[in-house]
Amino acid sequence: MKAKTVLPAVAMTAVSMVLTLAVVVMWLGMAVPWVVALVVGLGIDGGWLATLAYERRLAAQGDHSIPVTVVGWAFGAVATGVLVAHALNSSSPAAWLAVSWFPLAAKALWLVHGLWERTALTPKALESIRVIQQEARDEAAVARARLRAEAATEETRLTAVTGAGARVARVQAETAKTLSKAWSTLETTRASEETGKALTSVTTPVTLGVTPCWELPVWGPSEPVSAPALEAVPSLTDDELDALVEETRTSRTPPLSYREMAARFRAAGHSASEVRLRAAWKRVAA
Repeated sequence: MKAKTVLPAVAMTAVSMVLTLAVVVMWLGMAVPWVVALVVGLGIDGGWLATLAYERRLAAQGDHSIPVTVVGWAFGAVATGVLVAHALNSSSPAAWLAVSWFPLAAKALWLVHGLWERTALTPKALESIRVIQQEARDEAAVARARLRAEAATEETRLTAVTGAGARVARVQAETAKTLSKAWSTLETTRASEETGKALTSVTTPVTLGVTPCWELPVWGPSEPVSAPALEAVPSLTDDELDALVEETRTSRTPPLSYREMAARFRAAGHSASEVRLRAAWKRVAA
């Protein structure tokens, strides 16, 4: 992994030093002896290389020096300035300007390599991080699956309760319709002329001059079935539910599993949602 950052920096440094030396010798060689131009080029490259070596030594010791870094960037800026000046005075400036940024690029690559070294981790630490991340993903997946299962169970329970309520409402409506028809028939029969004559012929011999009024019995209003009436038993509190779960679970040795306990719990006539029953199981079995 270290070679991925150090090799590009080394390659860019070598190319920029060669370019700087070549440009200084070609450019200054026309005005001064080539030996002087060679010394100037080597001085720029040597100063840059010396500051770079010192920076690397401090980095290996876990230290950092701002003045050394400033001097190193100054040598890089000088080398870039020399390349830019030569490009502007040459017959083909575009080609030379295209490579004038190499010294600064080399410094930037060494900066990236230094940042990588300060943040690098050992393989053991990376493996520990990978294990922790995998455990977190596993726990999140299990939690999502549990929530989906509980939501599906609750949806099934609500669907069953709603269906039962709808059936009761239909029965009530049909019963009310039948009673209404019967009541209408009785009212029509009571109000008819033939019925009145028949009643008079029956009651007159008993009480002369009296024709009794045949009143229909009073039929009271029906009361709608409330939602709690759909439950088999009243809702249990958490403490009562915990006690029932613990009693059912420990009714045999070894203690029953959750599935067996839930079956016995409901067979005994108790009522509780799947979410509350599982929560009570976790509390008493912990």
